[in-house]
Amino acid sequence: MKAIDMHCDTIMKLYQTPEAELKENDFQIDLLRMKESGTDLQNFAMFIPLDEVDDPYTVCREMIDCYQSEIGKNTDLIRAITTMAEYEENQAAGRLSALLTMEEGAPLAGRLDRLQEFYDLGVRMLTLTWNFENELGFPNALYWNEVEQTLNPDQRGLTEKGIEIVQRMEELGMIIDVSHGSDQLVRDVLTYTKRPFVASHSNARTICNHPRNLSDELIHGIAERGGVIGMNYYEAFIRPPGSQQSLAAGLINHIKHFIQIGGIECVGLGSDFDGIEEHPELADIRSIEKIEQALRAAGFSASEREKIFYQNVERLYREFLL
Repeated sequence: MKAIDMHCDTIMKLYQTPEAELKENDFQIDLLRMKESGTDLQNFAMFIPLDEVDDPYTVCREMIDCYQSEIGKNTDLIRAITTMAEYEENQAAGRLSALLTMEEGAPLAGRLDRLQEFYDLGVRMLTLTWNFENELGFPNALYWNEVEQTLNPDQRGLTEKGIEIVQRMEELGMIIDVSHGSDQLVRDVLTYTKRPFVASHSNARTICNHPRNLSDELIHGIAERGGVIGMNYYEAFIRPPGSQQSLAAGLINHIKHFIQIGGIECVGLGSDFDGIEEHPELADIRSIEKIEQALRAAGFSASEREKIFYQNVERLYREFLL
């Protein structure tokens, strides 16, 4: 089945491994396996790990150069898009599509001119934070009590600069991504913006108690706004330690919970491949077939599977990628 994946870190792996290529590699995503899997559109995140990087802006620009180079070497297989018209052209020609995104707001340094610069380079989605505070806001990782397995409710969300950035993102048509953000950050996005937004790679906290997963309150808020949440394939976000449940079956539990809280229109896919440890059950992008089989076994109709796999994300993208 056709699919759209809202998040992967493959470009970071390519940036760190100069001899590797996007067309075929030993990572979790390459173009040949992407084609085989039916994934027509892949979001490629420029992931900036702040604990490893001294100059986030320069590294992000270099990653974008890497992305553009790899796409440029494979235009027979894939082309970058910034509009849905380009996506449809690629589909008609039998080509894959790539959407440039950023995972970490630090390269902006809170500057509106930097936001415009990255938009002009083709970035159409920005994950506001990763696991560290930046000029835009605060992540849930700062507020997690590992011993008690609880979140400190006394949190900070968007900064004043962060509010300026998200409001300008809406004007530009760049999609706000709240994955990794603190609960308060998501509430602030709901308060200070008007358009739909995404959590590109997050699951449900009620099903698996982890700070990277979303509370029912936040799921409801994102869904009510018309946003989409991409299911993350990382084991620690799917099932608690010691669980014997398969990862695909675990994902179905998250999907059912999202549907219960926000309706089926809020559910999408966000694998996080090449940013997560490989697991034999969901080893690479071709594992999407196992998720479809699990959905089918759970009684999801063809139309419901299509909504989850691509239609919900297409709907949201049509509002932004003009």
